[in-house]
Amino acid sequence: MPEPRFLVLRLGSLGDIVHTFPAVAALRETFPAAEIVWLTHPRWKYLVESSGLAPEVRTIETRALSSLRQVVHGLRQSAWDASIDYQGLWKSAGLPFFGGVKRRIGFSSHTIREFGVPILYSERVKTTSIHIADQNGELSRRAGARKRAAPVALRVSVEDAAKVRSQLQNAGIDRYIVLSPGGGWRAKCWPAERFGALCRKIRDAFGLRCVVNYGPGEDGLANAVREGSGDADPLLYNDELGPLMAVLRSAQCIVGGDTGPLHLAIALGTPAVALFGPTDPARNGPYRSPCGADTSAGRDTDPGYGDIVIRTPNSVTSHARNNQTDPSMLAISVDTVFAAVRRRIGAVS
Repeated sequence: MPEPRFLVLRLGSLGDIVHTFPAVAALRETFPAAEIVWLTHPRWKYLVESSGLAPEVRTIETRALSSLRQVVHGLRQSAWDASIDYQGLWKSAGLPFFGGVKRRIGFSSHTIREFGVPILYSERVKTTSIHIADQNGELSRRAGARKRAAPVALRVSVEDAAKVRSQLQNAGIDRYIVLSPGGGWRAKCWPAERFGALCRKIRDAFGLRCVVNYGPGEDGLANAVREGSGDADPLLYNDELGPLMAVLRSAQCIVGGDTGPLHLAIALGTPAVALFGPTDPARNGPYRSPCGADTSAGRDTDPGYGDIVIRTPNSVTSHARNNQTDPSMLAISVDTVFAAVRRRIGAVS
């Protein structure tokens, strides 16, 4: 019997794609010779390719009609055993529907936030898991995977690793801790001046300089961290995805909120201290798929396996994209985070 042909949809963003990898890895582990085609945004093509899970990665610009037409036409030219929409939005669910895929697996209305999307699926999965990575895994199970999650080994190119080594050597940096102060919206970000104070404490206590990762449009944020760090002299780092992966992989630890770089670092095996407030770490927190373990029956321990999550007891879960720092993030002190960093790097040094 021939191996199946799957269409996998997760268009973005960085952290969400990382939390989809274990589920697709479970599909790959069950069907090692299956043809898996992953559809994503052009920005994340390199990231998906680095997982080695999908031999073919197709890209789509959902805001461009020409791109939509081209992708739908391409889907109609092939036979598919199933599509799996790990995104759960109209823009992702509509592609296999109009692309003529007969078996379309997706989340039920209990999981999806956009009203009405499940009508486009032929099979709707009512998930029972808490963490989004395990919810994704339930879709893979419906498609025939033996378990919800499997290990993923992201590849960092030799060229990117060499480039980063040279950058760090030129900056006089050997061992370092990455700070990731940015985020999708301000409410879930820890204040920049506190990252600066943390940077100063790390330099004084461990003799380590920090690398401050920041993205497009976050120059002011990165400069605010540096200004708050005194003479700790952090390296402000903004580069493409490949070099960023190399920086994250070699760090002693990463400190950040619920952001893509934090989840990417964890997927690369880097120890983490995660700062959470309005988003729930039980659903979106650090996730490390246990090697070879069957997670379909649930977990007895935290999915982070050693990663430290800091969230105050009075935090209220909300995905409102407010531009003001949430009070629950302000309740996290610099001393609390520094103590967590000390524990985390002490456990792996």
